[in-house]
Amino acid sequence: MKKIFLNQYFRNSLFVVIGLFIGWAIFHSSEQKEETHNHSADETKAEIWTCSMHPQIRMDKPGKCPICAMDLIPLVQSETSGMDPAAVHFTKESAALANVLTTIVSSQNPVKELRLYGKVQADERLLKNQVAYIPGRIEKLMVNFTGEMVRKGQPLALIYSPELVTAQQELLEAAKTKQSQPEIYEAAKEKLHQWKLTDKQIAEIENSGKVQANMEVESTASGIVTARRVNNGDYVSQGSVLYEVSDLSSIWVLFDAYESDLPFLKKGDKIDFSIQALPGSAYSGNIMFIDPVIDPVNRVAKVRLEMSNPGAKLKPEMFVTGIVKSNLDEFKNKLVIPRSAVLWTGKRSIVYVKQPGDEPIFKIREIELGPQLGNSYVVTNGLADGEEIVTEGAFSVDAAAQLEGKPSMMNQEGNQISSGSMPGMDMGSEATTQQVTPSHPLSDKMQMQHQMIKVSGNCEMCKDRIETAAKSVSGVTLADWSTETKMLHVAFDSKKTNSDDIQKAIAKVGHDTEKFKAPDDVYKALPECCLYRK
Repeated sequence: MKKIFLNQYFRNSLFVVIGLFIGWAIFHSSEQKEETHNHSADETKAEIWTCSMHPQIRMDKPGKCPICAMDLIPLVQSETSGMDPAAVHFTKESAALANVLTTIVSSQNPVKELRLYGKVQADERLLKNQVAYIPGRIEKLMVNFTGEMVRKGQPLALIYSPELVTAQQELLEAAKTKQSQPEIYEAAKEKLHQWKLTDKQIAEIENSGKVQANMEVESTASGIVTARRVNNGDYVSQGSVLYEVSDLSSIWVLFDAYESDLPFLKKGDKIDFSIQALPGSAYSGNIMFIDPVIDPVNRVAKVRLEMSNPGAKLKPEMFVTGIVKSNLDEFKNKLVIPRSAVLWTGKRSIVYVKQPGDEPIFKIREIELGPQLGNSYVVTNGLADGEEIVTEGAFSVDAAAQLEGKPSMMNQEGNQISSGSMPGMDMGSEATTQQVTPSHPLSDKMQMQHQMIKVSGNCEMCKDRIETAAKSVSGVTLADWSTETKMLHVAFDSKKTNSDDIQKAIAKVGHDTEKFKAPDDVYKALPECCLYRK
């Protein structure tokens, strides 16, 4: 053996074998550690399964939803270093697929645009009644139909009056002694003046020396005859109305303003309007009067413009559509955000704010809203100038938050689940032993329902009236009526109200629903463009 160990070739071979063994031992040990580490990491990263319809469900195994029996889906949990645990993380690709768009908010001088509907009406101050100042019988009508144009002083009718015959005889007798008894002569003339005979007519009687059996009734105003109250042969008493005459040289434009619009209207505001019967027409005027009383049936107040009407081009009862832009000075330099950015749930208004950085990470935030400006809102509290919010795809971001158990529109507190042990309930067998999170926190607060209701109506005025009536019911958070489909989409808290209460409120303002018919007197009081019954 001593000779073998002294052999140089043997010693070299032995060293090589020992080196190979030591290398194998070190490599095998590190590989075992790596496998052990990977195994433990895989065990730590446990999968969570949830239901797409009931995101409050959290399971540690695939299976069926215990509520609706749908197949559970894996919950994709994205853990980003340093990310707010309440924020929702998207990849850039998933944000693009969900059509999530953001906008930087900024301060503006808000202008609220109101759309008003109304009609052309005759100026009430220019309406005249042509009356009979003497009693008698109508012998002949010289104006026989409504719509005829008359001028001041134009003969309208011939009337026979016994009292007038007697007064003419007194005048002729008094004229014979007017030099000696001028007082009696003047009294006889004054009596005829009181019966609206002109100086010309009195002079003709005096010069002819004969009593005229029939006397002309002359028009006291110029305008259009809008009503004829008598026929040939009628007996009339003193003060009876013969004709109604409207002077259309100046007209009123009366708009219907709902009580919610009145805070944004004031005297002197300019209204641009067009007339449906005159395509391409463009008119404007200033508000001269706002009715101080709300109509109890239609819930509107009249807003009046005064316009000159050369050539009588604008005719009473023409439909008009007006636009008024009101500067909201009390909200000057406030933030304005698009309507699509806001999600509503009960009394809460929320938006999703993009977190700093290039990654699409969003966090829910509750805000306070001011007045609506068409398709945007004034923000009174909750956002800062320069912040970036989701303006398109907010529902997609909220859905992702709900699936991940984070604070969302319907889950104010959030229900964040860790990958460790999850509190839950035993489903009773090896195949169905799964864990479930506590019940949805919203169930103790409100039960939101969405419903489509068919409501009769025609125009935008109907839309405003129907939506206002629906929103007046306590518990209704959303009301949107389509003029095309005649369907009303409502969202309401079923603990506070129901479909019947909403339909009753709508029928009460004049619109038939699937279950309730509007009262006839209320329906007939609607503007003509809103009448839908055949």
